[in-house]
Amino acid sequence: MIQRIDGTSNSFTGINNSRVKNNSTENNENFSKILAQKQDQVKISKHARQRLSARNLDLQNSDLSHIGQAMNELNEKGSKDSLLLYKDMGLIANVQNRTIITAMNVNEINTVTNIDSTKFVK
Repeated sequence: MIQRIDGTSNSFTGINNSRVKNNSTENNENFSKILAQKQDQVKISKHARQRLSARNLDLQNSDLSHIGQAMNELNEKGSKDSLLLYKDMGLIANVQNRTIITAMNVNEINTVTNIDSTKFVK
């Protein structure tokens, strides 16, 4: 039963207010978890997928996790477009969008332009 300021009461029959609040809290927590997971995901552009495939380079989920952590560090430092050196490959990534734009073998890296940072990913 809810007691109003004017002294009248209003009861909501059939509704358990504590349960509604608990469900709402659970939904908010679930949404927050899903949102955080989506925001932390690393995307690979179509061009980068083609480059990875053409060069027989492979990225597993664990690799994307390491790359995502590196992107978090770069983002904290204000980087926008970065060269990520990971294993035997060089990946150009847009840090703000968390997207790998292109990929190459380490042996192909001669001159890289239009980046503002480089990160060795371990």
